[in-house]
This record gives sequence, structure tokens and C-alpha cells, in this order.
Amino acid sequence: MLRRLATLPNAVTLVRLLCLPLVPWLLLVEDRRTAAAVALGVLGSTDWVDGWLARKLGQVSEFGAAFDPVVDRLLFLVGAGAVLVDGSVPAWFLLAVGLREVLVGGMMTIGTALGMPRFPVLQSGKRYTFLLMMAIPLLLLGSDGGRWSWLATAVGWSLGVAGLVMGWVVGIRYVPIVRGEVRKARSLRTVR
Repeated sequence: MLRRLATLPNAVTLVRLLCLPLVPWLLLVEDRRTAAAVALGVLGSTDWVDGWLARKLGQVSEFGAAFDPVVDRLLFLVGAGAVLVDGSVPAWFLLAVGLREVLVGGMMTIGTALGMPRFPVLQSGKRYTFLLMMAIPLLLLGSDGGRWSWLATAVGWSLGVAGLVMGWVVGIRYVPIVRGEVRKARSLRTVR
């Protein structure tokens, strides 16, 4: 059991999890916006590494498939929470993203409770997550008032709005998939 958990991809995910406190500490305690933005950007942009390693090394596991998305959501929540407290990103934007996460997460939880099996994340779901994980650090960087802050803000808002719209569209696309998987699971139970 431990051997299946102790894989390089899971170690990468664990390192990302252990680095989460770095962002709020840099931003809210040390008041180092640029460093916090870079840390958040690096943690967000390395999201693909664990999945790539798992496939490349043949170390794909059920635990890793569940652990990675949880760490991704925690990274987003911690990062978004820190920038919300700091005031560097408007609350309406973070609330729109957060509401989508709560609704889709709730739908997936209910679907799983009703017997829905795990299914692969839509590719567009990975893209919207990446856009938002890049937008927030850029918006944070843009709020620093440095020489290039206008560019970071412009790119951050471009990615953020695209990610927000794409996230809601993907969430809506999951509704018929979840409904179909729940129906399929129920029909299998009644046949037995």
C-alpha cells in the first residue's frame, strides 16, 4: 500500500501542498507582493508536472488522481484567499470563481454519493484552471505598482476573464455528464 502512495508524482503534489503557506506568508506577513506572485505562479504552473510524471513513469494511481485535484483546489483557495485579504484582486471576481467551484464541487460530490464513478476531467477544465492559476498571480503582480504593472494587469485580466467564462461553460457542460453517469449507476443497481 505504501509503495503505491510513495511515487514521484505524489511527492511532487505533496511538495506543492507543503508550499501553500508560503504565498500568504510572503503576501500578508512579509508584504512581498512580487515574491508572493512568483510563488503563486510557480505553484500554479507546475500543476501539470505530477500528471505528466505519473503517465511517463507508469505511476498513475487512484490516490494521485484524487490527491492532485484536491491540492489544486487548495492552492487556488489559499492563493485567492490571500489576495482577497490583501485587496489586490476584486472580491467580485474571486466570488464568481469561488461560486463556480462550490457548485461544481457540490454536484460532483452528490453524483459520487449517488454512485457515479470517477470520470476524466474535460480538457477545457484543465485549461480554465490554468488560465485562472496564471491570472491571479499576474493581477497580484500588477497591483504591486512596479514598472511593468500595467502589462501584468492587462494580461492578468485577459486570462482571468477568459478563465472565468470558460470555467462556467465547463461547469455547465458537466451537468449532463453527471446526470448520465448517475442514471447509468442507478440502472446498474436495479439490474442486480
